[in-house]
Amino acid sequence: MKFLTKPVNVWLTAALCCLLWGSAFPAIKTGYRLLQITAADVPSILLFAGVRFTLAGVLTVVLFSLIEKKPLLPHRGAVGKIGVLAVFQTILQYIFFYLGLAYTTGERGSVINATSVFFALLISSLLFRLEKLKWHKILGCAVGFMGVVLVSLDAFHRTGGTLLGEGMVLLSSISYAFSSVFMKRYAAKENPAMLSGWQFMLGGLVLTAAGLLFGGRLTQLSLRVVLLILYLALLSAVAYSLWSLLLKYNDVSRVAVCGFMIPVFGFILSALFSGGDSGFGLPAVAALLLVTVGTVTVNLPERKNGDH
Repeated sequence: MKFLTKPVNVWLTAALCCLLWGSAFPAIKTGYRLLQITAADVPSILLFAGVRFTLAGVLTVVLFSLIEKKPLLPHRGAVGKIGVLAVFQTILQYIFFYLGLAYTTGERGSVINATSVFFALLISSLLFRLEKLKWHKILGCAVGFMGVVLVSLDAFHRTGGTLLGEGMVLLSSISYAFSSVFMKRYAAKENPAMLSGWQFMLGGLVLTAAGLLFGGRLTQLSLRVVLLILYLALLSAVAYSLWSLLLKYNDVSRVAVCGFMIPVFGFILSALFSGGDSGFGLPAVAALLLVTVGTVTVNLPERKNGDH
């Protein structure tokens, strides 16, 4: 597919994916307001997340089944891999993510969430030995973490000492980083779309069951809420589908560097739609820039021997 190999099309398609992923931050915060879910109502938070990802899994499987013109069904050997991914990519990640966003702003959440690229690098290099930890990657991690420290200190100052929200989002990033490394290993022999779609469904069903079991309810349902949940599910399915196609027809490093746009879009959209809940300020802007610079530095192309 030559269309997706041209640089301008790669960046435009990647920008669309990042815009969709970035829009999840204000969309989730809006969902909390519309459903009147408070930070203390953990079961309803889990139910909200579970419904979204169950639907996202169904949409991902259906979409890729249509693209590949065959049912995207898991074989027996893939079941365990789907289970591992569901634990790290959906269950743990989004328990921490949804709880974290209940206690922090979308702007801060989008900045801290971007640290997943640094955790993925460290886990891949130090724990799984899948790649070498070069100097520019170490420098990028250091710069990015400076941004996280800055936005966390700003949150501490603004909220009088609670870092629960930021801490939860940070744990979410760590969980996602582990899932990324597992996906890289599993995708060598398995269809990544099949793995992702079915782990979305499995993880979503677990979150939904947990939410219902502990008394979670979505009592303020309306057409607007239904459309919002459908949008959140669609953005996961569509963004993942497009991103996977980019990875299929381009080098991973060429696509990965585009990911720095996720916190940019998340930060800007959260600031625009915060409804007075904004953490927008000079420290947050500086933190966003540090995370962006760090991510780009980590993804600098490798210098070949003999290059000057």
